[in-house]
Amino acid sequence: MNIDRCIIVFLLIIFTVGNVVGNTIPPNIVFVMTDQQTANAMSCVQGSTFLSTPNMDSLAVRGVRFLRAYSPNPLCMPARASIFTGHYPHETGFQTNNSKIPPPPFNGMATYFRKAGYQTYYFGKWHLAYAQKDVDSHGFTYVINKSSEPKIGHDANVTNAATQILKEKQHSPFLAVVSYLNPHDICQYPRGEKFPSGPIGEIPPLDQCPPTPVNWLPAQNETDSVAFIRKAQQSLSQFPVGNYGEDDWRRLRWVYYRLIEKVDSELGKILQTLHDSGNDENTIIVFTSDHGECAGSHGFNQKTVFYEESVNVPLIIVPLRWNKGETNTQLINTGIDIIPTFLDYAGIPIPEELPGKSLRSLIEKKDTVWNRDYLVIQNHMNQTGEINGIRPSIEGRLVVTDNFKYVVYSQGLRRESLYDLKNDPGETRNIVSVPEFKTVLKTNRSRLQDFAERQSDSLAIRLLENNVVPIPIMHFATPFTQKKNNQ
Repeated sequence: MNIDRCIIVFLLIIFTVGNVVGNTIPPNIVFVMTDQQTANAMSCVQGSTFLSTPNMDSLAVRGVRFLRAYSPNPLCMPARASIFTGHYPHETGFQTNNSKIPPPPFNGMATYFRKAGYQTYYFGKWHLAYAQKDVDSHGFTYVINKSSEPKIGHDANVTNAATQILKEKQHSPFLAVVSYLNPHDICQYPRGEKFPSGPIGEIPPLDQCPPTPVNWLPAQNETDSVAFIRKAQQSLSQFPVGNYGEDDWRRLRWVYYRLIEKVDSELGKILQTLHDSGNDENTIIVFTSDHGECAGSHGFNQKTVFYEESVNVPLIIVPLRWNKGETNTQLINTGIDIIPTFLDYAGIPIPEELPGKSLRSLIEKKDTVWNRDYLVIQNHMNQTGEINGIRPSIEGRLVVTDNFKYVVYSQGLRRESLYDLKNDPGETRNIVSVPEFKTVLKTNRSRLQDFAERQSDSLAIRLLENNVVPIPIMHFATPFTQKKNNQ
């Protein structure tokens, strides 16, 4: 009898070891999000002269960095509602930071994992469309952030809470979201407010600050929709950058990079904890941001607009078998593609109603045809003041392709724009009226029409039908009043 028991135990050990070696045990997933970080704001992209992000760089060295990853809507709550449901913003109902509307009628990310036997953790900034107590909707059984625990809020405290859990031996696979606030503190800088995550030191002389962005002026032939939004935004105390010149933007960018370095150091603690605990051996690490930051590009600070600095976000995925610093240029929408990717790696069936695609085939190079030639991104620019009695609240749709960006807005006398990303990556010239691009313009209108019909996007259909009544947006003789140099 004892011999029989020994044989059974031995066979169980062999079976378990075989599963581990064969990677049949579901992997852990650690999903790290920053807030308001544009895609090129890492030293692995721009070099280390003005910015050093060794921990983000280490992920890029180990995994796959997606160069063309886009926020579904470049604003906190709409982006997160999309990322954590896998549905487009027009489906979730969240296009602004209005937290009073009903939660989206979809399962949250963690519900799939919880049902599959995963432990589910959420640390840090919430700003999701679900009430934290509604675990059945969002699926996170362990949530700790500043609104549920007074000691948690600043990024360092988020790290402390996460590492206390991640350093422990886990008895089941886990999904852990680590959601940081920075570099969102850049919003406080122009207002002269204290940084919620602590000081960063004194701004150095200008010769030690980053250069002004090459596209700091408005684009040629910019739509009056965007020109009016800029003016209306900067009439508010939230956006006091209307008189910023080149030197002001250089100082702001220095501050922005320091905030990114602060959050990079917190990321490093998470990675070290995973390594020290041995949990990294079966853990997929994903790094992204909810949206970007203009930091002076086209005269904007913050986000919501469709310029690249606002919508193009970092996305790095480190699989179990490292990909040794590869990059990928396929078009990715973080709002719809992240959940299918997580489910695919976890071996959980991907619901047919999710509109996105798993990135696993791209990472493992099993899919020679991605079969996606465009993305549609959405926004609703409503954080504005009044200009001449008009308070704009402009909605838009962006079509992104390999080489072009087409935009149409809900208000304005000139509501469309077209940018040639291949020859004008800084989006300095709107070519929507240039005859030689007439076919490109028509093709992208057709793409948006196709998307609108397939995804039941009623606003996009209305925009293309041109039956939106335009408000009398003013035309500025001098649409941009920023100083070329400060004295």
